[in-house]
Amino acid sequence: MPPFDPKGDERLGYFIAGALLVAVGWGGGVVANCLLHAYAPAGGFSIYGLRIDAAWGPYAWASAILGALTGAMGIVLFAVGRRSPRGPIVLPGGEF
Repeated sequence: MPPFDPKGDERLGYFIAGALLVAVGWGGGVVANCLLHAYAPAGGFSIYGLRIDAAWGPYAWASAILGALTGAMGIVLFAVGRRSPRGPIVLPGGEF
């Protein structure tokens, strides 16, 4: 079987993946993590068995660092998408 080359715009995938990584990484891993710990009362609270205190523990630090790295990877994908050649938007499996 010959290799499949759709000659489509690969930048679209880079932009979607980059936006998803930024939203999940920085939005969930960093911003939500910081807000939960900032608004936690002195005694802390529990959400579905996950204990959240006002102080940052090892899980909170790991989540924030992983979120920051994931968001940075999303920015790298944006940069790769901007440097990729422009092409037509083609759906997978379409006839050319």
